[in-house]
Amino acid sequence: MKKPKPALSEICRVQVQGVKDTQDLLSGKWKIVIIAALYANGKFRFMDLGRHIEGIAPKVLSKELKDLEMNQLVKRTVLDTMPITVEYELTPQGKSLNKVVDAMAEWGVNYRETVLKR
Repeated sequence: MKKPKPALSEICRVQVQGVKDTQDLLSGKWKIVIIAALYANGKFRFMDLGRHIEGIAPKVLSKELKDLEMNQLVKRTVLDTMPITVEYELTPQGKSLNKVVDAMAEWGVNYRETVLKR
């Protein structure tokens, strides 16, 4: 007979759900990189953002930006110029990820220095 699994405490359950929600919103190879670029530089035009993020295809960038916009993390502004220009920037909700981005950047730098020795 299997032992029943111990129930998660309410605090643990809420925390695990919060991590899952965050992971669902930010899943994929590029979303956090896009957020980090917008966080560091403010607004970007589409092509400038694509040039800033090395290795991302325009089609993928467009899809990721649509997802981030749908989830209210990124604001898309169409400027009345010829030709039409589109700018992207973080919403207040997107800007609230600043601690996450900073922590990931710091951890990544430390990891690179200590484990990868680069």
